[in-house]
Amino acid sequence: MNRTLFAPGRYFQRAGAIKEIGGFARRLGKSALLIGGKTALSLCGGDIAASLADQGIACHLELFGGISSRREIARLVEAATEHGADLVVALGGGAAIDAGKAVSHELRAAVIVVPTIIATDAPCSALSVIYTETGAFESYLQLFKNPDCVLVDTELVVQAPARYLVAGMGDALATFWESGTCARSGSANPLTGGGGPTLAAGAFARLCRETLLQFGPQARLAAEISVVTPALEAIVEANILLSGLSSENGGHAGAHSIHNGLTMLEGTRSALHGEKVAFGVLAQLVLEGRSSEEIGEVLTFSTAVGLPVCLAEIGLASPSRAEIRLAAESAVAEGETIHATWFPVSAEMVEAAIWAADALGAAHRTAGNRRVRVT
Repeated sequence: MNRTLFAPGRYFQRAGAIKEIGGFARRLGKSALLIGGKTALSLCGGDIAASLADQGIACHLELFGGISSRREIARLVEAATEHGADLVVALGGGAAIDAGKAVSHELRAAVIVVPTIIATDAPCSALSVIYTETGAFESYLQLFKNPDCVLVDTELVVQAPARYLVAGMGDALATFWESGTCARSGSANPLTGGGGPTLAAGAFARLCRETLLQFGPQARLAAEISVVTPALEAIVEANILLSGLSSENGGHAGAHSIHNGLTMLEGTRSALHGEKVAFGVLAQLVLEGRSSEEIGEVLTFSTAVGLPVCLAEIGLASPSRAEIRLAAESAVAEGETIHATWFPVSAEMVEAAIWAADALGAAHRTAGNRRVRVT
C-alpha cells in the first residue's frame, strides 16, 4: 500500500494574524469572495477587506446561510461567479469553512481558511461535510486539494464562547483512537484516495492526544476569560493542525460514524459536532472492547474539560430504543467509516455500545459529583 500525506499549503497562527492575510492572498488571486456568518464578518470582515485592498485584491462579502448544504453551496458558487472571484476566503466555524472549501472546489479556485471558532478540525482538510437543509448529515465531499492557506488569529478565537474550543477538543480527541483503529485494520483511507498512513500521521495523532491531555484544562480556563496563553495556543494548534493532519491522513472510524448516526435524532441538533464526536469516542471504545483504563482516560479528560460523556449531555435525556436503533443503523450505513474497524460491525453492536457508553458516562459523572459533595 502506498503512503500518502495530505496537508494545507501553509499554516500560520498567532495573535493578530488577521491583519496579515493580504500578504498570503496576493500569491493566490486578484478577486476574493469572503464567506462568513454575521458574527464572524462583524468581527473581522473589515480587517480582511482592508488587508486585501492593501494588496490590490478586490473583495466581495457574502453572508453564509448557516448550513453547509448543496443548495447553499450552489448559491455561493453563483455569487462567486457573478463577481469574478478567483479566490475564496472562508471565515467562521466548521460549517462556513466547509461551504467555502466546497465553493473553491467547484470553481477550481484558491481558498484561504480563517477559523474564528475552533470547534472542529475542518480548516486543514480536503473534505467538506454536506448536510441536509434540516442539519442532518448527508455525505462527504472529497475535494481536489487541501486549503492553500490556513490563517489562525488567536485573538479572534478567544472572543468566541469557550464551549467551541472545548468541542474542538472533542473532535481532536477522536483522531488518536480512530487512526489507531485504521492502522490496526490496515484499511485503505478514502480521505487520501485509498492511500495508507505515513509514520508522520501516526506521530501527529500521538502528539495531538498528548497535547490535549497536557494543556486541555488550562486552555479551557483561558478561553473562559478570553485571554491568549501558551496553553491556549497549544490547544488551538492541536484542534486545527494536529487533529486535521492526523484525522485526514490517519482515517476515520467509529466515532465519526456514530456522530453521523446521532445527527439523525432531532434532540442532538443543539449539540456541537465535536460534542457528539466526543461521545462517539466513548461508544467506539466500548464497541472495540477497549480496557477500563483506556475508557477511564477518555472519561477523565472529557469531564475535566467539559465534554459530554452521556446521551443526556448531547440532548437525549430519555431516548427511546427506536431512536438509538435508528442512530445505530445510520452509523453502519454503506460507506460509513465505522467499517474501517478490524472486525465486522452491525447495527446491533453499535446500539449496544451506545447504551453501554451512556451508562459508563452517567456513572462516572455521578461518582464525580459524589466526590465533590464529600469534599
